[in-house]
Amino acid sequence: MKAGARDGVAGAALILGGMVVLGLTDNLVRLIADLAGLWQFHLLRSAMALPLLALGAAFLGLGLRPIRPGAVALRSATQTAAMLLYFGALPVMPIAQVGAALFTAPIWVLLFSAAFFGRRIGPRSALAVALGFAGVLAMLRPDPANLAPATLMPLAAGALYGLSNLMTREWCADEPVGALLAGFFGGLALASAAALAILAAVGAPPAWIEAAPFLAAPWRAPTADLLLWTSVQAAGSLVAVGMIARGYQSGETARLAVFEYAFLLTASFWAWTLWGDALAPLDVVGIAMIAASGALIARAAPAAPARRPAA
Repeated sequence: MKAGARDGVAGAALILGGMVVLGLTDNLVRLIADLAGLWQFHLLRSAMALPLLALGAAFLGLGLRPIRPGAVALRSATQTAAMLLYFGALPVMPIAQVGAALFTAPIWVLLFSAAFFGRRIGPRSALAVALGFAGVLAMLRPDPANLAPATLMPLAAGALYGLSNLMTREWCADEPVGALLAGFFGGLALASAAALAILAAVGAPPAWIEAAPFLAAPWRAPTADLLLWTSVQAAGSLVAVGMIARGYQSGETARLAVFEYAFLLTASFWAWTLWGDALAPLDVVGIAMIAASGALIARAAPAAPARRPAA
C-alpha cells in the first residue's frame, strides 16, 4: 500500500474513532444544560481539559508550541465559533438534527475550497451540494413564516466547522496535535470567560433569558454533578478532538470529512438509549441524503500528496 493510501486509511480510522466518542459525550450536554449555562460549561470544560492536555504532552511527548501561531490562532477562533453555535443548539433541538446540520461541513469544505483555493466544482460535486442541502432541509424542516434562530445555529456551525477543517489541512498540517488542541480549548476558554464577564457586568435582557436560557445564563456555584459530567465530557472531547485533528492532517479534507457521518449514527443511538429520542422517517431520509452527499464529494475530491504530521 502506498504511503498516501496508508495515511488516508489511518486518517479515516482516527476520524471514525473520534466520532464514536463524541456520539456519547455530546449527549451528556443535555444533563449539563440543567446545571449550568453554555459559557460556564465551556470554561469549566477547558479548565479541566487543558491540564489533562499538559499532562498528556509531558508523558506522550506531544508538542504544544505552534509552528505558525497565526494560522493556529485563526483556526482556533473559527472552530471556537463553530462549537459555541453547535453546543448552544443542543439543549433546544434533537441531537440528530443539530448533528446533521453540523455535518454539512463537507459541503462547506467543497465550497470554501473553490472560493479560497481555486478548486473547481464539477457536476458531481454540484449534485452533492444540492443533495446535502436538501437533506438538511428534510431534517430541520424550517418554517419560513416562523424561522427561529436556533434552526440556523447548527447550519452556521457546520459552515465554520468545515472552514476550520480546511484550515487544518491547508495551513496546519504540520502543526503538533497538542498545539491544535491547546488552541481549541484555549479559544473556548477565552470566549467563555469574556461572555461570563459581560453577563456579570450588565446582565442579559429578560427576553434573552426567556428565549435562550442556556445561552444567557450567568455563572452559578458548581455542583458535584456538574463537575462530574463536565469532567467526563472534557476527557472524551480531548481524546476525540485530538483524533479528528490528527486524522485531518493525514489526508485530503474532502475525502476524510465523509467519515464524520458516523457521528449521526452513534449520537442517534445514544440519544435513543439515554433519552428515548427516536428518529422520524423523514430524519432518516435526511441523514441518508446528507451522507450520500458526503460520499459524492469524497469520490470527486482529487488525491492529495501525503504529509507527515508533527507529533
